[in-house]
Amino acid sequence: MKEHYYDKLLNIKTKEKQQGFHKSLQYHRYEPTPYSALEELFRHYELKSSDRVVDFGCGKGRLNFYIHYFFHSEVIGVEMDEALYEKAMANLERYIRKTKNRKEKIQFQCCLAEEYLINPLDNRFYFFNPFSIQVFRKVINNILRSVEQYQRQIDVVLYYPSEDYIYYLENDTAFELKMEVKIPVIYKNNPNERFLIYRLGE
Repeated sequence: MKEHYYDKLLNIKTKEKQQGFHKSLQYHRYEPTPYSALEELFRHYELKSSDRVVDFGCGKGRLNFYIHYFFHSEVIGVEMDEALYEKAMANLERYIRKTKNRKEKIQFQCCLAEEYLINPLDNRFYFFNPFSIQVFRKVINNILRSVEQYQRQIDVVLYYPSEDYIYYLENDTAFELKMEVKIPVIYKNNPNERFLIYRLGE
């Protein structure tokens, strides 16, 4: 129900999952974060209009449009799959027509996650288990290098977090776990149904 409601509200099409497996073992197939999970996350975790959120493996852009619509934050979707990128751009056109918002605060880039150039204003990073730990390490290292140049508070938000991601952040970086958001009911049967928010700096 919520999948249909929010897609209609935002005038986008994001319900279908990517079929089959990605040809690269380093990258996982696209699956959108359920809207019910996003509702639960943002009951506990606050974004401001001044935040700039990067969604790695954004697919068709569901998270980007949701955040922009409800929080007016600037959002950047990074997607390596050209077909998904084109669908995100088509969703952007539909979203702008429906909401009459301007495009400046929503961007999509078609590139490998590790090749995305971290902007000094980027301060919130979202991962729904989009790729292998090897790629994740490269992306986090890019973020850390950016923070060395431009000091700021950084949050890394993990949905359905892999043990490899958790181990790396907690043992090889200065990120600290600040919040866990469990998805009601389904978490009991699947402990991966949760968000972990790691923070660097105060």
